[in-house]
Amino acid sequence: MFVELDIAVLTRDIPEKRLKAGDLGTVVHAYASANLYEVEFVDALGATLALLTLDEADLRIMADKEILHVRLLDQAAA
Repeated sequence: MFVELDIAVLTRDIPEKRLKAGDLGTVVHAYASANLYEVEFVDALGATLALLTLDEADLRIMADKEILHVRLLDQAAA
């Protein structure tokens, strides 16, 4: 279960939004009646790339021993 402002790791690709499994998002709203979350994904400058309603199965908590990395946003899917 996530709460607002948690960092969540995407568990699947969402090509139509140019997101890949492993991308990080911030939970901006947790719906009380279901395991659904509004998650915002931003670029390096803080511009919103996507604001999506996702199921808990689409997200996971970051593990202790994971390391962050950077990737270029796929321009072909824009």
